[in-house]
Amino acid sequence: MRAAALYSAAGSLLLTALAIAPAGHAAAGSGASVLPGAAERRGTELAVARARAAGIDYGTCSPADVPRAPAGVRCGTVTVPLDYARPDGPRIKLTVSRIPATQKDPRNSKRKVPRQGALVYNPGGPGASSMYFPLIGTNPRWQRIAAAYDLVGYAPRGVGRSAPLSCEDPKHFFKGPTDSPAHPSEAYKRQHIAQAKAYARGCARRSGSKLRFYTSLNNARDLDVLRAALGEDRLTFVGASYGTYFGALYAAMFPAHVRRMVLDAAVNPDPQKIWYRMNLDQSAAFEERWADFRDWIARHNGVYRLGDTSAKVQRSYDTAQKRLAGKAAGGKVGPGQLQSAFLTAGYYDDFWPSRAEALSAYLHGDPKPLVRLAAPKPETAAEAENGNAVYTAVECNDAPWPTDWKVWDRDNTRLARLAPFETWDNAWMNLPCAYWPAPRQQPLDVRTGPGELPPVLILAAERDAAAPYPGALEMNRRLAGSVLVTERDAGTHGIGGGPNTCVNGHFEAYLLHGRVPGRRASCAPHRLPRAVGPVRESQRGPLRSGRR
Repeated sequence: MRAAALYSAAGSLLLTALAIAPAGHAAAGSGASVLPGAAERRGTELAVARARAAGIDYGTCSPADVPRAPAGVRCGTVTVPLDYARPDGPRIKLTVSRIPATQKDPRNSKRKVPRQGALVYNPGGPGASSMYFPLIGTNPRWQRIAAAYDLVGYAPRGVGRSAPLSCEDPKHFFKGPTDSPAHPSEAYKRQHIAQAKAYARGCARRSGSKLRFYTSLNNARDLDVLRAALGEDRLTFVGASYGTYFGALYAAMFPAHVRRMVLDAAVNPDPQKIWYRMNLDQSAAFEERWADFRDWIARHNGVYRLGDTSAKVQRSYDTAQKRLAGKAAGGKVGPGQLQSAFLTAGYYDDFWPSRAEALSAYLHGDPKPLVRLAAPKPETAAEAENGNAVYTAVECNDAPWPTDWKVWDRDNTRLARLAPFETWDNAWMNLPCAYWPAPRQQPLDVRTGPGELPPVLILAAERDAAAPYPGALEMNRRLAGSVLVTERDAGTHGIGGGPNTCVNGHFEAYLLHGRVPGRRASCAPHRLPRAVGPVRESQRGPLRSGRR
């Protein structure tokens, strides 16, 4: 499941909008993971030397990279091999953005802050860009960090203008209105199997032989080349969501090159979880987070009138789905679009009021808020198609996936009985991996020994659905000397630089001073959002049962 947005560590300024059973029948070649090959290591060393010599020639940012970039933000490119085993073969360029450290203490304008180097940020995905990251320095929660560090964003391989991937014509990417059955019929399943096969063929047709080189291991190698191009002997890195996975790969592959590393919303690096079982774990966790959201709506029934219990809120949601299946709101929003809009609320609780308000308005006769919230936006189709292509390519290439539909059907049918909210939609998103035309890799067994790596700071919310909490515990166990800070009873996907002052205290102390609180620490949850509304009485109508 792709992370919904570049939001986690970077706050709302950078919003980019969006195992239960044995896998069995894995793709041919599955087995124990192995270290990356000697040819790739030599290729990385050569690419690093070239990047250090070349540096980055910064200039004005293209509107395609950072629209309306303010003064001080500059952009450039870094050249990396497409295939690290063939460093003199085809090469690609990754776009990079940067703003220098302000060196101004936001608490004392007369004090000059020593520069600590470059801080590179990745928001996850796979398929997300951090080209906007340098803009975060104006956010009060980030000003002390922006004083000490150059803020560096980049578009990973395949993303944006960094040798972009595509699997279908963007004009055809947004399909809608669509259905979203929690328990699909056999005919519906056959339809989506056909779509998954066609999508996988489209990736091969539009991307050709380069498709196989879009992997997490290559993302980690690219990060080391970027480090060298920035002139840094050691990397300071903040990775969120999927960014924590290839950040962990980097730590295991290049431990001597790490200065400081924050892994925010850590995913489970266990090779057995990459990526099929990880997605099953996510679907189970989203069911719990959906229950949290329903409980919050029920506590604010006086505002939203969707029910004063979680069960009643579920019935209101089901009513909306049935009604939309019969007639799409605005001709554009069906059950699938409703589901997508509410899925983002599983990532970020500050989305809860807008979703609840739109659902309430729709059920009381006003569809406009829901249409504004959930209708596909054609102007974003190219970016969305590109992000989805990169997500699919990286996850399908990274590891073996079940190639027998019966395995997918068995596992997701079982899970959907307990976790119907997102299970099948998540399965459909990843199903192209069952029919993937490129070779699969074996995931690296991420581990570091005592003293091999500086302390790594791991941040996690206890009820994060997109990065379930057991993954953070596993990351903490595998990276010797790492420290885990937990936001208890909270579920925001990415917590560094967000609303929790306790978390931010640890985040700043680590990045600015290298201080860690001990092997584990915890923070009380941030305050949940305030209910907004109410919907005006003149807009309300009687709740009606939908029909197909």
